[in-house]
Amino acid sequence: MQVELNKTNRIKAQFEKQPKTWIFQLVATLVLVGLMVWSSSTVKFNGLTENGFDVAASIINGILHPDTELLFNFTTQGVPYLLLETMCIAFLGTIVGAILAIPISFLSATNIVPKPVALVGRFIIMAIRTIPAFVYGLMFIRMTGPGAFSGLLTMSLCSIGMVSKMYIESIEDMDKRILESLDACGCTTFQKIRYGILPQLMPDFASTIIYRFDMNLRDATVLGLVGAGGIGAPLIFAMNSYRWNEVGAILAGLIVLVLVIEWLSGKIRVKLARG
Repeated sequence: MQVELNKTNRIKAQFEKQPKTWIFQLVATLVLVGLMVWSSSTVKFNGLTENGFDVAASIINGILHPDTELLFNFTTQGVPYLLLETMCIAFLGTIVGAILAIPISFLSATNIVPKPVALVGRFIIMAIRTIPAFVYGLMFIRMTGPGAFSGLLTMSLCSIGMVSKMYIESIEDMDKRILESLDACGCTTFQKIRYGILPQLMPDFASTIIYRFDMNLRDATVLGLVGAGGIGAPLIFAMNSYRWNEVGAILAGLIVLVLVIEWLSGKIRVKLARG
C-alpha cells in the first residue's frame, strides 16, 4: 500500500512540474482566430444569379447520369482511350523522372560527396521543385506543341524534384557498415553496389516511385487543361460547353482508374514493406 502511495505521489509531483502552457495555447488560438477573421475579410460574396440553382441542378443531374456512349466508346475520342493516354503520360513521366533523379540524388547526398557538391545538387533540386507543374506545362507546350509529349516532359521534370528529395533521405540513411564489410572482403566497386547499396535502397526507391506515380496520374489530368495531352482537355471542353453528361462520363472513368491504381499500388507497397 505504501509503495502504491509513493508511486501516486511521484506521478502527481511529475505532473505538477510540467510547464504551464495554457497561456501560450490561448495566445496561439487568439492569433489563429484573428488571422482567419482577417483573411475572410478579403472574400467577397456576390450572391447567386437568378438561374444559379438551375445550373447547379443541371450539373448534378449530368454527373449522376453520365453519357454511356462516350464512357464505352473505344475509339480515340472515347473515355477509355483518353484514360489510357493519361495513364501512359503519368507512367512514362514517372519512370523517366525516377531514372534521372538517381545521379542527382547521389550527387546531393552528404554521406557520398563533399558538402559543397551536395549543396549545389540540393539547390538544383530546390529550383526544380519551386516552379509549378502548370508553368512547366505551358513552357513545354511552347517548345514541342500541344500533345502527350509535352505532358510527358512536364511529368518527368516535376518528378525529378520530389523523387530526388526522397532518394536523398534513403541514401543518407544507408548503413555504410555493410560497405565497409564488403570492402574488407575485397569486393570490387560493382560488387559493393550490387550487394551493398542496391538491396538497401531498392525498396525505398520503389515505394517512392509508386507514390509519385499516384501523384502524376492526378497531375496529368490537370495538365490536360492546358493542352498537355490526356483527358483534361476534353473535360474542360465539355464543361465550357455545358455538356454535363460528358463531364459525368469522364469523371466516372477517372474515379474507376484512380481506385484501381490505388488498390494496385497499395498491394505493391505492402509487398515491398513485408519483403
